[in-house]
Amino acid sequence: MYIAASTHSLGALSFDEICEQFVDLEYDKIELWLSEDKSPFKPSELGGNPERFVTLYRETTRLTPVAFHLETDPGAECFANLCRLGKMMRITQITLPAGVLGTPFNEEIDRLRSRLGIANAGGMRLSLKTETGHLTEDPQTAVELCQAVPGLGLTLDVSHYMVGKYAHLSHDAVYPYVYHVHLRDSTSKQLQVPVGLGEIDYSRIIAQLDRINHCRMLSVEFVPELYGDADRHLELRKIRMLLETLL
Repeated sequence: MYIAASTHSLGALSFDEICEQFVDLEYDKIELWLSEDKSPFKPSELGGNPERFVTLYRETTRLTPVAFHLETDPGAECFANLCRLGKMMRITQITLPAGVLGTPFNEEIDRLRSRLGIANAGGMRLSLKTETGHLTEDPQTAVELCQAVPGLGLTLDVSHYMVGKYAHLSHDAVYPYVYHVHLRDSTSKQLQVPVGLGEIDYSRIIAQLDRINHCRMLSVEFVPELYGDADRHLELRKIRMLLETLL
């Protein structure tokens, strides 16, 4: 397994600033968080001109891009263009949000089958983020979605299983479907707390991933608006060093 950092962790800084700070923090792999209004990486711009972005990226940084994470589903055409961009950048992992709670199950299956077909054609692994407020907040529903759409995986965010209404349930059943992982420290009451003050059992997560021969990325993904008074640079450095001791 390898450690990467999500650009989401640094909020809406410029592309140059994000890359410079991650290099200073001794990360060498990054996950690009794509959002139209909260990130310098806008799906419409990247998908609208993939070649231009590839050139810009290579001129800006030597950090290795390992994954895309979309805040929202950008639609089939843009998604296809992003998968083409991923192929050009040798990125093989892309994460989408699951439908929000209340989305009809069959409607969600149809959407995911469409997106998976596009991702497969582009050589990408497609996964859904496990997230409160979405269909994947229930571990059993997350598993059922993957079973209904063979080839679909999950981006496991354990924090959301700690603070959601299913926190009393085991989420071990999702591990066979895990393609990607998002990590931060959390408690049963707070989605994000300073590293070392939470209840996330990183050792157990890694052991569970080892059992399924997971040899991909562990991506550090902090939520910018939840930093509070914490020093984001210190937190990003602490969690990298902690994970390195466990791998």
